[in-house]
Amino acid sequence: MTWYFPFVFLGLGALLGLVKLPGKALVAIEYVGNAALVVLMFAIGISVGADDTVIESIGVIGFQCAVIALCAVFFSVLLVFLLEKTLLPLDRLKNRLVDEQMGTGADAGADSEQKRSPLVWVIPACIVVGAAAGYFAVPAECLDAVNRCFLVSLAVLYVTVGIGLSQHRGVFGYMKTLGWRVALLPVAILIGSLTGGAAAGLFMGLAPHVSVLSASGMSYYSITGAFMTQAYGIKTGTYGFLVNVFREFFTVLLLPLLIKVGKGAPIAGGAAGNMDTMLVPVSKFVGVELGFVALITGTVLTFAVPVLLPVLAQLLG
Repeated sequence: MTWYFPFVFLGLGALLGLVKLPGKALVAIEYVGNAALVVLMFAIGISVGADDTVIESIGVIGFQCAVIALCAVFFSVLLVFLLEKTLLPLDRLKNRLVDEQMGTGADAGADSEQKRSPLVWVIPACIVVGAAAGYFAVPAECLDAVNRCFLVSLAVLYVTVGIGLSQHRGVFGYMKTLGWRVALLPVAILIGSLTGGAAAGLFMGLAPHVSVLSASGMSYYSITGAFMTQAYGIKTGTYGFLVNVFREFFTVLLLPLLIKVGKGAPIAGGAAGNMDTMLVPVSKFVGVELGFVALITGTVLTFAVPVLLPVLAQLLG
């Protein structure tokens, strides 16, 4: 896959998203994107199961992915904690939101509840079923067809992601209301994630394009796993998927501890996932007012990941 592949299809989707689409069209696009995602994850699963090297080292890979995810969370939380103690006191911002009675956090949480879907469980199931099919049933001569399905579904997914991002562009307007220092929050999470990926890679002797690139997904496991699979092969792509699944898992597990660090710590852990699946659990700990800050942070990072991945791939080789 050429480096500009994501930009072409994301750009196409973003352009389509600029047109005011009727509600039924948006629902249809969401279904198409979900179907492409299911096909994509199933194709990745088949490729994993058909690769003996990956199967033999899956235990080692799983451990390394857990370490990368924990390091990415740790450094993201650390930088957000420092930001919260200096330039962006979130407690003061929360009080301001209460005073202005914006009530946006509650709406964000409700919206997230609506977005939660069986895909949270279907996607991992597709990986597992696909891996079993690749290991036991799919002949080697069919793998080229699987790869073609992978490419087509990835292109479709990028287009639907681009459309979705265009539909959410209005969120950025709220930054002016809340103060542009809020934009420092996703920047700190991004830098922390990259730092964590680099630190974990040095500790375990992993190549930067494996550890740093997988950590840069910041919970966006579908796009990260798919991109890294096509760019570097199925073994590296497995890191992209697992690291970001683990990030969500560890964040949910550690939420009671993270909130003791500071209001920004749960937001830092959720990262791009704050735009959808992570928003409700994070909002329950930081409060409904800061839930809207979490939504903005997740939206910014969700915009950033598909653009960041090919750029980092070019830089890291």
